[in-house]
Amino acid sequence: MRSPQEASPQAPKPLKSLPLTGDRRDPDHLCQHLLRYMAHLTERNYSPWTVERLHSNLRDFIVWGEEQGVTRPQHIDRPKLEAYQRYLAAYRQKSGKPLCADNHHLRFSAIRYWLRWMVKQGRLLMNPATDLDLPRKEKRLPKAILSASEMERVLAVPDVRMPLGLRDRAILETFYSTGMRRAELAGLKVWNLDAERGTVMIRQGKGKKDRLIPIGDRALLWIARYRDRVRSGLVVGRDEGILFLGLMGEAVDLDDLSDLVRECVQQAHIKKPGSCHLLRHTMATLMLENGADTRLIQEMLGHASLDTTQIYTQMSIRNLKKVHTAAHPGKPTPQSRLATRIDA
Repeated sequence: MRSPQEASPQAPKPLKSLPLTGDRRDPDHLCQHLLRYMAHLTERNYSPWTVERLHSNLRDFIVWGEEQGVTRPQHIDRPKLEAYQRYLAAYRQKSGKPLCADNHHLRFSAIRYWLRWMVKQGRLLMNPATDLDLPRKEKRLPKAILSASEMERVLAVPDVRMPLGLRDRAILETFYSTGMRRAELAGLKVWNLDAERGTVMIRQGKGKKDRLIPIGDRALLWIARYRDRVRSGLVVGRDEGILFLGLMGEAVDLDDLSDLVRECVQQAHIKKPGSCHLLRHTMATLMLENGADTRLIQEMLGHASLDTTQIYTQMSIRNLKKVHTAAHPGKPTPQSRLATRIDA
């Protein structure tokens, strides 16, 4: 999603092009506190993605604040934060749609944590965002999942007679078997796989956490074929051990992975939005329908909270459908079937 200053002509201009309302060389200017906070998060080993996301959200707040005369920590109070809430609530993207509740929640969570850090640094006496009411986070179901038969059609799309087709089949099989994120797949090393135990070690996943998860025999078979027949031909220079390589010998690009899944779904003539997360959703939902425990799915997906995993129980409709068919009073009866045939 675009940030407010990029997506609306009424939004504030970028920070670098705003007229100075305070000396940004002043160590107490919010810009300086933001830089120090980013350095603190980096030292605490937060992921670059998290640091960048927080920087973007807080930078947007500073941009808005400068137009309101808010340039120092002591300028931030409850009324100013509530005014920023109203600004975001009234904001519209180019599509005309408002920012979603999750976006509001992320932005104000970032502000709350930043201000809490400034309290610890002695720059604020209290955190004015502590008791601020945040929008309730939305609980959305995945846009789509694939059935088992649809997934098989997607897997059959790559031409495994071609080197890159064999690599792409191995990638799809890995996604489907493990449900790992695309960044986790791109970071896999050859030695992270243990074919004898049927496991794969994901190093530094989301939250910089390692986890050991199972991987199926079929996926391991396709990975072995790719590794033995194709991978060495893609290595350029020193071999760093990255499992899935691009044409230039580098780790396969994240956007290329998304394009691969999207194109395979389209070529399988499945009218569902395709992405790497589609395969992640599909794996989790199908395993739940086949009796897997929710906590085991949580471990496989690397979810910090079980609440995140439980969304897939709502997508697992097969058992509910069986009960509905057997128990609903409006189910077809022999008499209703006979009447239908007579009417026809």
